[in-house]
Amino acid sequence: MALRIDLPADREPVTWVWGEAVPRIGIPAATFSGAVYEHSSLTLREFEAARIRIAQINHCSFCLDWRTERNGEQVDESLYAEVATWRDSAALSGRERLAAEYAERFAADHLSLDDDEAFWTSFKASYTDPEIIELSMSIGSWIAFGRLNHVLGIDAACQLPAH
Repeated sequence: MALRIDLPADREPVTWVWGEAVPRIGIPAATFSGAVYEHSSLTLREFEAARIRIAQINHCSFCLDWRTERNGEQVDESLYAEVATWRDSAALSGRERLAAEYAERFAADHLSLDDDEAFWTSFKASYTDPEIIELSMSIGSWIAFGRLNHVLGIDAACQLPAH
């Protein structure tokens, strides 16, 4: 996929779009995106289960290649393949499956969550309200920014920055 915007020759796509092109919007958006990673209370596996499910739905190559790191640790690489088949995965915990399911439904069919009392009963039995809010904000960030990166072709034109 081609870059869909005109990039100055001496600029890297991610840093230019998120920092220089529209600084009054891009910098606060980048700050929000960073807060999702820096201040999450979710376990790294739950966080990555939701994040990679959104990346799979968005088809953002940058997001698919990204591996979140906390305190020098990353999840086992096998988690990423398991999330693609979260419904049948025995390797995911109940909370990890719920994180992947919620991410998928939030991104692909959010209206299906309106009247699904069975889902909400299960979800609220596993996650606290603050965790649900945090997960929702994180998913919203990944949907918006992953799609922006993909639609503009940034995901295929950039290098992953250092974590």
